[in-house]
Amino acid sequence: MNEAITLSVTVDRPWRSLYEAFWRPEAFPTWASGLGRSRLSQQGERWLAQGPEGAVVIRFTDHNPYGVMDHWVELASGESVYVPLRIIANGDWAEVQLTLFQQPGVDEATFARDAAWVRQDLQALKALAEAP
Repeated sequence: MNEAITLSVTVDRPWRSLYEAFWRPEAFPTWASGLGRSRLSQQGERWLAQGPEGAVVIRFTDHNPYGVMDHWVELASGESVYVPLRIIANGDWAEVQLTLFQQPGVDEATFARDAAWVRQDLQALKALAEAP
């Protein structure tokens, strides 16, 4: 079993509006810095991107009525990393929740760095979503 933490940010926007604005794979590079602000290219059900450690292949959850934006990132090593991501209602606002799993072989310092990175990305999503 891997250690896991769920990171969350509250966004001043209705959840469905937020989901509709950001669920598409093409929107991820606007806030997810792990994609290096690269342009994603679609190849069938998969998307190619340039991450900080090289090319990655990503599979995204289809559009759905539940605010689920899960995705799977296949690293250059061939390892696949599951990233659960949800947008849920919080009154008239939205809560964006991402669960980060500590991968095998990843030490505590690297896991903490990855968590800080996710927090930064969630703040970027919040800033984009709340911009006038």
